[in-house]
Parts: sequence; C-alpha cells; structure tokens
Amino acid sequence: MTITFRYWANSGAPWIWLTAAAVAASLTMVLGLLLLIAINGLGHFWPSPVWELQYRAPDGELQQLLGQIREKEQVSVEHLRDAGETIAENVEGTVERYLLKTANRDTSGLDFRWILADDIEARSLPQPLVVLERLEWGDFYGFIQSLQRNGKQVAQGEAAWQELQQGLEYVEKLRARIRRLEKGEIGSINYRIERLRLQKRKLELEGEDTPEALAKIGQQRKTLQAKFSGLHQNLDELYRKLRRDTVTMTVMGGRKVDIPLAGIVRAYQPNAMQLTDKLAFYLAKLWEFVSADPREANTEGGIFPAIFGTVMMVLLMSVLVTPFGVVAAVYLREYAKQGPLTRLIRIAVNNLAGVPSIVYGVFGLGFFVYFLGGSIDRLFFPEALPAPTFGTPGLLWASLTLALLTVPVVIVATEEGLSRIPASIREGSLALGATRAETLWRTVLPMASPAMMTGVILAVARAAGEVAPLMLVGVVKLAPALPVDGNAPFIHLDRKFMHLGFHIYDVGFQSPNVEAARPLVFATALLLVVVIVLLNLAAIAIRNRLRERYRSLEQ
Repeated sequence: MTITFRYWANSGAPWIWLTAAAVAASLTMVLGLLLLIAINGLGHFWPSPVWELQYRAPDGELQQLLGQIREKEQVSVEHLRDAGETIAENVEGTVERYLLKTANRDTSGLDFRWILADDIEARSLPQPLVVLERLEWGDFYGFIQSLQRNGKQVAQGEAAWQELQQGLEYVEKLRARIRRLEKGEIGSINYRIERLRLQKRKLELEGEDTPEALAKIGQQRKTLQAKFSGLHQNLDELYRKLRRDTVTMTVMGGRKVDIPLAGIVRAYQPNAMQLTDKLAFYLAKLWEFVSADPREANTEGGIFPAIFGTVMMVLLMSVLVTPFGVVAAVYLREYAKQGPLTRLIRIAVNNLAGVPSIVYGVFGLGFFVYFLGGSIDRLFFPEALPAPTFGTPGLLWASLTLALLTVPVVIVATEEGLSRIPASIREGSLALGATRAETLWRTVLPMASPAMMTGVILAVARAAGEVAPLMLVGVVKLAPALPVDGNAPFIHLDRKFMHLGFHIYDVGFQSPNVEAARPLVFATALLLVVVIVLLNLAAIAIRNRLRERYRSLEQ
C-alpha cells in the first residue's frame, strides 16, 4: 500500500488533480459571481406587482400604503430598538421586514421605506393600479381618475386609461421630433455659428479681417440665424403640443395629483398584466437600457452613451498601443544588442506593468492634457483661447493614457512571440536574398502576429475596466454629446465621454437615491463584462485566423 501511494505521488497525478480542482473552484466562483450579478441586475426590469397594504403604524393607527416589495430580510429586534424603531416589549429574537418601493417621491418625500411584516394587517393586488414612469421624480403609483386635454376633461375611469395610452404614443412621437430638431438640425446650426465666430476671431488674430471677409462671414451668420429662428418656432410649437394633455391620479388617502403627459415615459398596470405582456414589457425595458440616454441622475433610463464611449475608447486605445508596443518589442528582440542595458530596459518595462493606474492618470493629465494639449491649442487653435480645445480632458487623451498603461503588456507578449520563431526561418529568408527588413516585414512579423493579438487582448481586458485614470483625463458623469456626430470632422476626439466603469462608480457611490440605483449597478456591471467579453472574442477570432494562416510556416 505504501509503495502504491508513493508511486502514485511520484507520478505527479496529485498535482494534476489539485490543479484541476483549483481551476474548477475558480470557474465556479466566477460563474457564481456572474449569476449573482445577472439575477440582481436583470431582475430589475421585470414588472413586479404593486401591493396595497394595510399596516399598523408605530402610533397604533391603521394606514394604507402602495408599494413593490423589493427585499425581505430577518433582523434582530435588539438592532431595531438600537436604531430607534418602536417595537412591542413582548417581541424578542428576530422579525421579518420588507423594503417597499412606495414611489411618489414628489408627494411623500421618500420612495423607499422599511416596514415590519408583523405590522401588515391585510394585503391585496388591485388590478386598476397604474404605474407611471416619469422623466423626473421617479415612478408614480396611483389610480387613474381622468384625462384632460387643453384644460378640458376628455375621458374618465377605464376610458381614461385608453386615452392615456394613445396620448403617450402621441407624446413619444413629439419627443422624437424634438430630439431630432435639438440634437440634429438646431445643434448643427449652433455648431456652424460657433465655427464662424472662431473663423472671424482667427482672421482678427492674423490681421486678415478685411471688410470683404467679415461681410462674407456676416452673410453666412445671417443665413444660419434665419434658419435657426424658423426651427426655433417649430420647436416652440412642438413643446406647446407636448404640454396639452394632463392625467389626474388618485393616491392613497384620496388625494388627487395632476401629472402632465409630457413628463411621463410609459404607463402600465403590473397587477393586470399577463405573462406575455410582462415578457414584452421586459424586453422593451432591456432595449431601453442599452439604447437610451440616462435620466434621473443616471438612476433611470439607459446607458447607451456609456457603452458607446467605452467601445470607442477601447478601439482607439488598441489602434494607438499596438504599433508602439510592436515597434518597441521588435527593436528589443531583433535589433538591440543583448547586454546589460537591454536587460535593464526589459526590467523597466516589466516594472511599468505594476505601476498603479492612478499614477498614469496624473501623468496623462499633466503631460497629455496640460502640456501637449495646451501646446496644440496655442499652435493650431489660438482663436478659441482661453477656452481650451485639446487642452482639456477628452477622448484622445484618455485613449493615449490607457495606451501608455497597457503598452508593457503588448511589448512582453510580442517579444515572447518573436522569441518562439526559429532562427532557421530568418536564416532561410536571408539566404534567399531577402534583406533583414524584408525578412522582418514579410516573414517574422506575420508569424508573430498571433502573439501580438494576445497582447492586444490582454490590453483590452485591462483598459476596458480601468476607472481611476479616466476620472482625470476625460470621463464625465453625463456627456452632452457623443464623440461622433454629423458635424465635420465627424469624430471629435477632444470631447469628453461616458464610460461603463465610471458609470458603475457614479451610480453606486454618488447617487442621491441609493436603493433605486443599486439594481442598475448590477445591470451595468453585467453589461461591462459582456462588452469586454465581446471585444476579447473579436480579438481572439482574429488571432486564431492568423495562427491558422501561418501555421504551415511554423512547421
């Protein structure tokens, strides 16, 4: 038995099993974490029922309340008493309590509250109850009373619900037209007027502000302002139509509240919805989450600008980091004399990979933004000063900072790939009459391209999740415009942008409504993981194609 065990131990099988167990445990933990994030994030979009509760307040009075049960937990009575809660003296041990989303923040002050399960006297699910998602003040729970158009009542009761749905469709069409006017046509005119102002300022600085040139600019400005006036009149008319309808809602206690349809995103009756209705609602909410702009301090709406900014920054960073990393690796491996200085450079490159990311952010702010960006403004954009163009945090500087942060990864991966190419390949190419540069460009680099893509994959995985340096070099809580639009030069690298990682930090730690923001933190974190996985899968697919293409050369 001893000999058998010793033979088994010396064979290395225990280490194989231990390694397999460690890998299995790691995968289990990763999948468990993703499952936890998915449940807490994706469950937020499901239309939960709204309960009508009768509960006994601490003063003994019986009250009514509308709310969604968001959480249940067991809590000790001693803890509640220490927190100032009024608990009956005969109650000991632990009690169950519910976190209710009561909404109606503009009328009640708070839209979340805890109540004890033992204080609930009765509960029901009223079918006519309506949930209104609003642009401001969060959700609203109540019962529809009537609908007014231009101050006159047009429907009441059940008929008002049908009119409300039609009115919201009309309002959504108006909002779409307003968005096209404000961000499209009017935004373009404002941009062109600003360009004319800068053009005039440039002529003044260069001493070429002749009457003819100024008259030409003035005529162009006059034409644009005439178009602006016409569009602004259309915009005023659309806003007037947007404010025509108002719905009257009844809340608990019989109080009536008038809500303009212009401030409502959607209305639904969760307690009366069938399974198919809930699935359609769920898919609509998911689409809104990935395609719409945020609202309510980023705790409502979608995160499309953050998705767009993250993907664009990562792609731009990859384009910037790859040539620098590859050129450095080629020089160190193919051209530099292997000696103490080269070894010292490699040690420095490896150490750069361990520098805290916030240090890169400080360097990017000081060198890229203030020094390099300020110099560009003085040389190429003097007419815009003192307002900075590139001398302020933006997409370009954020991408360059992350490229600097990840370039050691690309250098090391590319060097490893170059070192695995047999010397006979190089010697055979040289023997056939190719120069050293041709050998490198046509033979060595193509064979090392899978290793280069491995470095890019690792760089993307790190850069997409970085937050600390981006807070200094370009990321903001809410960007007024995307870095890409229809105005020349179409790609605006000087603009600030939104990022999924910073969005998670902002919603999770800076939100004024913590309970409302918590599910969106999980949903955004899951989406960030999905974006990183998709970017990595795209890079892996490219690497595999390159590996298959040049495998015959390696053999």
